[in-house]
Amino acid sequence: MPQLLLEIFSEEIPARMQQGAARDLERMTSDRLKAAGLTWDALTTYAGPRRLTLVIDGLPVATPDREEEVKGPRASAPEQALEGFLRKTGLTRDQLTERDGVLFAVLSSKGRATTDLVAETVDQIIRNFPWPKSMRWGSGALRWVRPIKRILCIFDGHVVPFEIDGIQSDAITEGHRFLGSGQLLKVSDFVDYRTQLEKNFVLIDVADRKLRILEQAQAACAARGLVLVDDDGLLDEVAGLAEWPTPILGDMDPQFLALPPEVVRLSMKVHQKYFAVRSSPPLGGSTREAGEGGAPQLAPNFLVVANVEATDGGKALAAGNSRVLSARLNDARFFWDEDQKVGFDAWNKKLTGVTFHAKLGTLAERVERIAALAREIAPLVGADADEAEMAARLSKADLLSGMVSEFPELQGIMGGYYARLAGHSDAVANAVRDHYKPQGPADTVPTAPVTVAVALADKLDTLVGFFAIDEKPTGSKDPFALRRAALGVIRLVLENGVRAPLFDSIRRAYLKVQGDNLRSGRALGEQVDAQGNRRLGEKLDLVSSEATARGLLAFFADRLTVLLRDQGQRHDLVAAVFALGDDDLVRIVRRVEALAAFLATDDGANLLAGYKRASNILRAEEKKGPLPTGMVRTGLPNQPEPETVLAFAVGAARTAVETALETEDFAAAMTALAALRAPVDAFFDGVLVNSDVPEERDNRLKLLGQVRDVMGQVADFGQIAG
Repeated sequence: MPQLLLEIFSEEIPARMQQGAARDLERMTSDRLKAAGLTWDALTTYAGPRRLTLVIDGLPVATPDREEEVKGPRASAPEQALEGFLRKTGLTRDQLTERDGVLFAVLSSKGRATTDLVAETVDQIIRNFPWPKSMRWGSGALRWVRPIKRILCIFDGHVVPFEIDGIQSDAITEGHRFLGSGQLLKVSDFVDYRTQLEKNFVLIDVADRKLRILEQAQAACAARGLVLVDDDGLLDEVAGLAEWPTPILGDMDPQFLALPPEVVRLSMKVHQKYFAVRSSPPLGGSTREAGEGGAPQLAPNFLVVANVEATDGGKALAAGNSRVLSARLNDARFFWDEDQKVGFDAWNKKLTGVTFHAKLGTLAERVERIAALAREIAPLVGADADEAEMAARLSKADLLSGMVSEFPELQGIMGGYYARLAGHSDAVANAVRDHYKPQGPADTVPTAPVTVAVALADKLDTLVGFFAIDEKPTGSKDPFALRRAALGVIRLVLENGVRAPLFDSIRRAYLKVQGDNLRSGRALGEQVDAQGNRRLGEKLDLVSSEATARGLLAFFADRLTVLLRDQGQRHDLVAAVFALGDDDLVRIVRRVEALAAFLATDDGANLLAGYKRASNILRAEEKKGPLPTGMVRTGLPNQPEPETVLAFAVGAARTAVETALETEDFAAAMTALAALRAPVDAFFDGVLVNSDVPEERDNRLKLLGQVRDVMGQVADFGQIAG
C-alpha cells in the first residue's frame, strides 16, 4: 500500500525539544487521520537538529465510504422537533425511515482522497503545534520553533500539493549544512530519502546518532588508554546538536584536576556540552569507579562532539575547545578559592536574610528546626546526636557560596567538601553532602546514620511546614516537590529499617514550625521579607497539629501505595493495613507483604470471601439496632457442630494472632487466620445465622463479630477487593 513521507525542515531546533516534538507529531497526525477514518500499518517519527520527519506505511489512497444511522424524534413529536432534526441532517421528511414510532436518518458520505486529508492535516499540525516556545519570522503569521525553510510531503511517489504561508510543498530536502554536497536532494520515498541524507552526512534517527557518538568516543578514548565517563543525559542532548556527530578527544590543563571532580564535570557539561573522561579503571574496578560524592576520578582530557569531520583530525577544534574550557575552569577555581576564604559562619549569618517561605520563615530558622529535629531523630537511627545536629547546622550554608550560586546542581556536594576542609568529621561532611538524597525514584538512599538523621529531618520539616500552612499538592501540581519529599522519607525509613512512628516525628516537626512562628511574630501578624526586615502582614493561622498529622499520614499512605504498586503490590492491601492506625512504615510493609502472600493462597481467598459474607450480615443487622455483645456460648441445646467448632477455632486463632503480632511474625499471624478457613466455610454451609430463636441468633451474630474482630487485628479486610 502507499507510503506517506513528511519532512518539516527548519533552522536549528533546540535539542531539549526534539524528542517531545517527535511524539507530538506522531500524536497529532494519528489523531487527525484516525478521525478521518484512515488506517495504516506503521507510523514512525524522527527528530533532529533541523528537521522533523514522519513516515506512514500502508496508508490507503482514500477514506472508505461511510453510512451512518442517526436517531431522531418520535414520529408523533411536535413539528418544531422534526424541523430541527431535518435541518441538522440536511434531509427531507420523505428521506427518513420509521421504526417502532421513531424516525431515523441514514447519512451517507463518499470517501475522500488521502492527499486532500494529508494537506489539511499538515496545515493544521503546523499551525497548532505545541512548541514550548515558538517564534514568527518575516511578515507572515505562522509560528514555529525556528523559521521553516521547506516542507517535503510525498504520498505514493507524488508530491502532495499545498501551501502554508508561502511555503510550497515539494519533494526536496537538504543535506548537512557544511559537509553535504550543497545541492538540493530530490527524493521519491523514505528509503531514498534516508539513503540520500546519509550520503550527505545526515543521520535522521537519534538512536543512530547516539550509537555513532558512543562508538567513536569510546574508540578515541581507548586509543589513549582512557575511558569515557557515561552520561546519558548529556548523550541525549549532544545527539540533538549534530546531524553528523563526530567525537573529538581534547586535552586540558592537569592543574584543574585539583578542583572537585563534580565541578570539573559540571563545567564541561553545562557550559560546553563536553564529556568527561578518566584513566582506565583500576584493577577489579569499573568505569564508574567513584571518588568523593560518587564522581569518577578524572583524567586531564575531555571529549567534544563536533558537527563536522575536520581535515586535520580535529586537532584545531580540540585546541580551541581546550582554551574555552580553561576559561570556564578558571572561573570555577576562583569560586573554589574564594569560598574557602569565607566559610560557614558567614554563610549561615546570611541565611537570616533569605526567606524560605513567607509563612515559614527564613532559611536560618529552617536550619534551626532541622538541627533540633535531627538531634531527636539521631538515636532512632543509631547516629551521634551532636554530629547530626552539627551536620544539620551546616547543611544549607553552601547555598550562599559562590560555587553553588554558579552551579545550583552542586548544593550539598560543595557543602560536603567545605565541611571536610573546615575540619569536620567524615560523618558530618558526608551528611552535608548527601542530605538531599534521595531526590527521585532512581536516586540512591543514604545509609550512614548521621546522613539518614539529617535527611529525614530536612524532608519532614518541609512536609510538615507546608501541610501546616495548607500548601498541599493538588492534582498534577506540586510546586514544593512534596510528593518527592514524602517518597524520600519512605525510602529512607524502609531501606534503613528505621523503626520510628511517623505520627510522633510529624508532631515534633510541627511543634518546631509553630515555635518558630510564635518567636518570630508571624503568628501575631509579622512576616519577614527577602532582606530579612520585619513587616506587618496577615495573621498566620497554622492548621492544627492533629489535622496536619492526619493529612500528612494519609499523604504518606498514598505515596507508599504508589511505591508498593510499582513493586507489584496491590493498592487495596496498603489501605487495609493503614486502616489499623499503624504508622510504623517498616511494620506496615511487612504486614502488606504477608497479607499479599496469604491472599494468594486458596485459604486466604476463601477466608476473605467468608469475611465479606460475615461483614454483610453484621452490617445489615446493625441497621436494625445494636449488635448483641458478650461471650459466645457453647453447649446450647441443639447447637450445630459447625457453630461449636468455629467458636473454639476463633478463640484459638485470637490467641495465636495476638502472640504473632506481638513478635511481628506476620506470616504466623496469617497462618493462624488460615486455620479459620474450614470452620468458617462449614459454619455458613450448615448454620442459619438469622434463626427464629432469639438466643441462637444473638449467639451466632456474636460469633461472626468475633471472626471479624480477630481478622481485623491483622488488616481491615473490608477494604480488600475480591
